[in-house]
Amino acid sequence: MNRKSIKLGSKLLEIVLGDITNQPDIEAIVNSANRDLKPGGGVSGAIHKKAGPQLYESSKKLAPIKVSQAVITEGFNLPNKYVIHTLGPVFGVDKPESELLKQTYINCIQLADKYNIKSIAFPSISTGIFGYPIESASHIAIKTIETELPKTKIDLVRIVLYTLEDYKVYEGVVAQKDRALPS
Repeated sequence: MNRKSIKLGSKLLEIVLGDITNQPDIEAIVNSANRDLKPGGGVSGAIHKKAGPQLYESSKKLAPIKVSQAVITEGFNLPNKYVIHTLGPVFGVDKPESELLKQTYINCIQLADKYNIKSIAFPSISTGIFGYPIESASHIAIKTIETELPKTKIDLVRIVLYTLEDYKVYEGVVAQKDRALPS
């Protein structure tokens, strides 16, 4: 299995190749949602399909959401207790993109911490149909998680990448950080 880890004190940040809807050891997964929290394509479509129609019935009461906002529902038929729904920025439309993407990760982490969630899995937010360049998004995601995770009761953050190409981009960012650390 493709997996890379970064220890942050007693906490762990993992980068894995896989399917975000198949993370049975994770308490909450993040849905890269649309503003109306409707089932869509990509990550959102996969999560809604596996969770079942109750997910949309539950989440639509929380819509619409704003860019970077995070809301939480049950996981229903997923192996996870919770789904955190968030709206990442559309690249070239929502400004400033980098600050909004950073705030998206912060809001998800803070919401998970508020619910005493110990493990959370993220997709690569905004890099699909929203067009955010994966190289830039990966740096923002990893740096934000490294900064925010130590402030929480969360023990594990996992970034789940669906394609080997995306995994290699994130793995490269982690490898750069490994080289930057003093031995």
